[in-house]
Amino acid sequence: MMKECLQFLIEPAKKIKIRLKESRKKVTNEKNEPLVESQLFIMELARELNRLCQRSNVLAHIWTNEDSWPPSVCREYIVEWAAVLENRVQPRSIQTELQADRPEKREWNGRLLCMLETGGEYDMASHKRVIMDWTHQLKNKLEPIVWPGEPVLMMLDDLEFQWRRGRLPNLLPALELVMWVVLSADSPDKEDVTKQWLIRKQRSQKIVWNWICDAAEEVTLDPKTANPDLILSNGDKRMCCGLERRDIPNCTCRFDGWWCALGNEGYISGRHYWEVEVGNRDWRLGVAKASAQRKGYSSLNTKTGYLTLRLERGSDLKALTVPSTPLAQILVPRKVGVYLDYEQGQLSFYNVEKRSHIYTYNETFTERLFPVFGTVEVVKGLAIRSAQTREPCLCPGPCLWC
Repeated sequence: MMKECLQFLIEPAKKIKIRLKESRKKVTNEKNEPLVESQLFIMELARELNRLCQRSNVLAHIWTNEDSWPPSVCREYIVEWAAVLENRVQPRSIQTELQADRPEKREWNGRLLCMLETGGEYDMASHKRVIMDWTHQLKNKLEPIVWPGEPVLMMLDDLEFQWRRGRLPNLLPALELVMWVVLSADSPDKEDVTKQWLIRKQRSQKIVWNWICDAAEEVTLDPKTANPDLILSNGDKRMCCGLERRDIPNCTCRFDGWWCALGNEGYISGRHYWEVEVGNRDWRLGVAKASAQRKGYSSLNTKTGYLTLRLERGSDLKALTVPSTPLAQILVPRKVGVYLDYEQGQLSFYNVEKRSHIYTYNETFTERLFPVFGTVEVVKGLAIRSAQTREPCLCPGPCLWC
């Protein structure tokens, strides 16, 4: 009797077990498929770099074939990095054996497109040769061990953690980061490698989005700094312009010219991220230095202590450098992410919905930085989003964004 009552649970359980078994069998078969040349090349590249860049075992997952990647992804990686190495290294040191026989270089985008359209191994020899020449030179040029630095080790650990959780489709971003480490080993300016890598990912719209969002925190407006024309609401997370000027005490910390307000908390260290829903016509976002002037109508730009983006007339988006840097209208966002890395001297802006990079300020920070918000809109204004809010990923499969 009991068995009959529970039959409605037993049958679905059997089906689930069958599907799991089929799924495991499919994964096993895929892993048993012979690797193509480009996949083997990536494995060997990971092995070579693992020997050079010690203190991290992330690349072992690649060259031992624990991590797997489609041939098309490997081919794309090889072409992209051959282009990077030719631009950065070859003019100084690398002369490939195929240089004399190669026809005039076509656009890299064209090569990549052609490669992807054919769907095969394409003529990858020249691209592989560039990378191989570079690795061969490294054996004679570099010390046996390259110290990647603590920030890089932390980033590699984070990438491995996300990969194990299934949030990264593969560990090629880790391989890319290690390549930046080795490529920058003899750089005279010793620029931080994680900073280079993140900026490159931002520009190519391949950001490890989780790394940015992990720095999210609650930001609220400081009523003591808000212009008297502004109305704050929703727990000091929303502001817009009022129809009448409020009769409130004036003080040295309050804006009395531009329609702006600061965040409650200023930052002197660490990584911080916040998101803002902006208006359609006019807004400004960024950070203000503690010493920045708040009175009157002086220009709020880098010269006066402000690192901001400004939208005017609904389409005129610009970074308020000196002189200002105009940005394409296609970059105008509805939701803006602001990412501050104090130690790395980086302030970046993102289109949250598209998860794409808009603009980055690079500067050495020496004083407290406050989030700054500005608007002249009466209806919509600005709204600071909760730190727990995340945009859903619209990608059809696994991606770096999640």
